[in-house]
Amino acid sequence: MTLDPLFDAPFAIQIHVAAVVPAALLGAYLLLRPKGTPRHRLLGKIWLCLMVITALSSFFIHQINLFYGFSPIHLLSVFVLFGCWGAIVNARRHNIAAHKRIVRGLYFGGIVGAGLFTFLPGRIMNKVAFGGDEIAPLVVVAVIAMALLWGVYREMRPRRRLS
Repeated sequence: MTLDPLFDAPFAIQIHVAAVVPAALLGAYLLLRPKGTPRHRLLGKIWLCLMVITALSSFFIHQINLFYGFSPIHLLSVFVLFGCWGAIVNARRHNIAAHKRIVRGLYFGGIVGAGLFTFLPGRIMNKVAFGGDEIAPLVVVAVIAMALLWGVYREMRPRRRLS
C-alpha cells in the first residue's frame, strides 16, 4: 500500500478522499451505535457535512469524461446532496423511518457502492490499496458485493412470525 498516487492526484481528488474516508468510518460507527443520543446528533451533523464535501468535490473530478467532463457517477453526487437535505428535514420532522432509510441509502449507495468502483483496475484507489494489481481488487470487490447483496436480501425477505 502506498499513498503516492494520492499525493500525485489533482487537489479535488485529495479533498474528495479526505472527506470520504472519515465519512465511511464515522458512518459505520453511527449505524452501529445507539440512535437519538446527543452524540449521535452531533456526529450525524459532522457526517452529513463530510458527505456534502464529498459530493461537491466530485464535481471537480473529471477522470471519466463521458459528457462534457461528467459521468454517471456525478448523478450519484446530485442524489447525495438531495439525500443529505432529506435526512436533515426528516430528522427535524421526527420522521425517523424516512431519515433512517435515506441515511442507509447514502451510506451503502454513496460510500460503499460507489467506493467499490474506486478499487477497479486503472483507478487511483486501486493503485493506493493494491499497487495497480488487476486481479486482487476484482476478487475483493466481488466478495464485498456478494456480502452486500446477501445483506440486502436478508433485510428484504419476509420475516416469519412466531406465534
